[in-house]
Amino acid sequence: MSSAISVRHLTKDFQIGIRGLKLRAVDDLSLEIPRGQVYGLLGPNGCGKSTTLKVVLGLVSATAGEISILGHPSATAAARSRTGFLPEAPYFHKFLSGRELVTYCARLSGVRPADLSAAVEDALGLAAMTDAADRTIGTYSKGMLQRIGFAQAIVHDPELVILDEPTAGVDPVGSAAIGRMIHAMRDKGKTVVLCSHLLGQVEQVCDRVAIMDRGKLVLEGRVEDVLARRDRHVMTIEALTPAAREAAEAALAAHGARVTSVTHPRRSLEDLFRELVTGSRDA
Repeated sequence: MSSAISVRHLTKDFQIGIRGLKLRAVDDLSLEIPRGQVYGLLGPNGCGKSTTLKVVLGLVSATAGEISILGHPSATAAARSRTGFLPEAPYFHKFLSGRELVTYCARLSGVRPADLSAAVEDALGLAAMTDAADRTIGTYSKGMLQRIGFAQAIVHDPELVILDEPTAGVDPVGSAAIGRMIHAMRDKGKTVVLCSHLLGQVEQVCDRVAIMDRGKLVLEGRVEDVLARRDRHVMTIEALTPAAREAAEAALAAHGARVTSVTHPRRSLEDLFRELVTGSRDA
């Protein structure tokens, strides 16, 4: 089976100024993104990840390299019709209702008239926007705008969904809701490519990650593999008395191991926030 996205030796140069100088945004990048997984594309601002996504989508032409989506050249209608996209800063006409926007996008994406109503309602339901669907977009919060953008990206039931900073400016409750949507898409067998600065969310939702820096790929692999430190181990112990700790350290030392620290387990701030804040107008 072919990959969801195959990028081979992608290079993208931009001309800057009037003297013909070139800025290399992406430098000989090669990636294979498996089908049916959530794939995180990470890196600092200006590293080339958004440019990579735009080239993959055919919005920007490549200087060199080959890209295919679901076995088809990326710039073809066959590839685009099976892809959904939520840009980093989407703009929607504020006078439309959420349902009108999603319906409009469904028609643009070729959803058959007989299937239109069901497709729109399914997308709104998955994005948790059914209750607010008849409000005008101008009344939506930032989190609701991202969720209605998610709905328009999936209304035509694409095999591949690309999300560029889907939680930018969204509070932790809204961010968690988007995380649940991403998991729901994976559970349906879809491939989701996520570009995000929220590393905690990426760690929770992604199966694989790629990290870019200065246009180059610096790391790629399964999340649990790239985060694991094989040279260290963590043990969780209940009722550790000073005497028990001393005996344990002595036993470990006898086998050439050394205890470097003893700490208490802690939850993340995001987990604590979600425990205390049970809901919002967006959730």
